[in-house]
Amino acid sequence: MSMADNTAGNTSEGAAAAQHAGQIGLWERFDRFGAEPDVAGAAAEAEELGYATLWIGGAFPGHLFENAEKVLAATSRLTFASGILNIRMFPIEDTLAGLAALDKTDPDRFILGLGVSHEEFMRQEGEEFVPPLAAMRAYLDALDAAGIGEDRRVLAALGPKMLRLAAERSAGAHPYFTTPAHTAEARALLGDDPYLAPEQKVILEADPATARGIAREAMGLYLGLANYRNSLKRLGFTDEDLADGGSDRLVDAIVAWGDEDTVAARVHEHLAAGADQVAVHILPAAPGATGLPREEWRRLAPALLG
Repeated sequence: MSMADNTAGNTSEGAAAAQHAGQIGLWERFDRFGAEPDVAGAAAEAEELGYATLWIGGAFPGHLFENAEKVLAATSRLTFASGILNIRMFPIEDTLAGLAALDKTDPDRFILGLGVSHEEFMRQEGEEFVPPLAAMRAYLDALDAAGIGEDRRVLAALGPKMLRLAAERSAGAHPYFTTPAHTAEARALLGDDPYLAPEQKVILEADPATARGIAREAMGLYLGLANYRNSLKRLGFTDEDLADGGSDRLVDAIVAWGDEDTVAARVHEHLAAGADQVAVHILPAAPGATGLPREEWRRLAPALLG
C-alpha cells in the first residue's frame, strides 16, 4: 500500500466513524500552549495540505468539543478525532452534550476516541480506582444507552484485553506511545476489520544528540506510568531500556527523527504493519517553540502524502 494513496486501508465498511479518514493524520494538543491557537486556521491549512484527520488530545478538561466545532466549521473534508477523551475527566453527560452539538454540524467527520486515565494520577488526586476495563465498559454501556453506536468510537488500547474490547465494542483502536511492532501485534489481535490508527512521534532533526534530547524530554512522563512501561516490556524492552529517560534503542523506537524521508519511512512501517492511519505527532525541534507546528506540517506533507 503506497503512502501516496491517502485512502483508508483495512477499515471495514461498518466503521462509519472512520469513513472519511485517510492514511495520514496529525496528532496535536491545542491546550499545551499559553496563547489560544488558531484552531480554525490550522485545520483549514491541514486540510489544504492533504492531511485527513486532526487527532486532538483531550486527556484533561478543556475545550475539546468547542475545538471540534471550529475544525468542522472551517473544513469540508477533514475529520476531527479526540485522541483521546479521558472518560474519568469527562462525565458521560458532558460527552453526550458535546456530541449532540457536533451532530448539528457534521456527525460524519468526528471520531470519538476514548481512553482511561492512569492509576498513578487517580491515586494522586485521591480518586477511587476502578480497573480500566470495568471503567471503559461502563462508559460504553452509557453511550449505548444514549444511542451512540459502536461505529462512532475508537478506544485508546495498548494491552491485549483493551484491544479485544476495542474490537468488540467500537470501530477500532488508537494506540499511543507505540512502535510498528506494536501495530503488527495490535492488528493480529483486532483482526482484519477494526480500524487501527497508532500515534507516531516525530522530530525533524538530524543530529542524534539533539533529537534524542528532545525525545527524552517528551517521553519522560510516559516512562513513569505503569501501563506504558508494561506495554514496552511486552514489546521486549527491559528495565534498563526504560531507565534514565530511555535507552537510545527505546528512544529511536518510539520517536522517528531525521529528515522528511526518514520520518516518512517510519510512518510507512506502521502502514505496512497493518495500520489504517498513522497520527503523526510532531515534536518541535526548536528550543522553546510555541504554537502549532504548522511549518513542520508543510515540510512533511510532500514526503507523507506524495
